[in-house]
Amino acid sequence: MSDIVILSGSPSEVSRSELVLKHLGELLKEGGFSVSHISVRDVPQEDLFLGKYDSDAIAEISTLIHGAKGVIVGSPVYKAAYSGVLKALIDLLPQDVLQDTPVLPLMTGGSSAHLLALEYTLKPLLATLKGQNLKGVYLVDSQIDKTNPAKPIIDQDVEQRIQKQVEYFSEIIERRKADLVVGQKG
Repeated sequence: MSDIVILSGSPSEVSRSELVLKHLGELLKEGGFSVSHISVRDVPQEDLFLGKYDSDAIAEISTLIHGAKGVIVGSPVYKAAYSGVLKALIDLLPQDVLQDTPVLPLMTGGSSAHLLALEYTLKPLLATLKGQNLKGVYLVDSQIDKTNPAKPIIDQDVEQRIQKQVEYFSEIIERRKADLVVGQKG
C-alpha cells in the first residue's frame, strides 16, 4: 500500500494537471512518503463506459485509495467543472472510499474565471465520498510550463503556495499516523 494516492482526472496525454500532480508526487516522495499515481486513462474504457463497478480494475483502485493515508485528486476544468471521465470513475467507487481520509483537491483552468470550480464542484464531489477536504489548489494554465516536467510551475508564488499545501497535507498525515500509534498503545 502507498501512503499517498494521486488520482488524475485528465483524459489528455499531455496535461498541465497531470504535470502538476506528478510534481506534487515528487515533493511527497522527497518528504519520505510512498506515492501511487492513478490516471483515468489507466482505467479500461469499457469499465467506465459500461459502469462496471465490480471490475477487477475498479476493485484494485478502490483498495488502493481506501488503504491510503492521504489522497490528492486533480482535474482540469471542463465546462466549469471537473472532467466527465473523473466523475465516471468516481461514480464506480464505493460511497465511503475516502472515509476520514485527508484529500487535497487540485484543478487547473484556462483562466481565473473558473477558480470557483474547485469549491463548487470538486470539493462537494469528494465530500460525498466522505473525504476530509483540505483548502486545495487552483492553477491557471499560464502558470504551468508543459515543456519542463521537472519544474512545471512557472510562478514562484504559486510554487510556494503548492509547497505550503503539500507541507500541511503531510503534517495532517503524520499527525494521524502518530495518533494511531498512540491509540494502539493505549
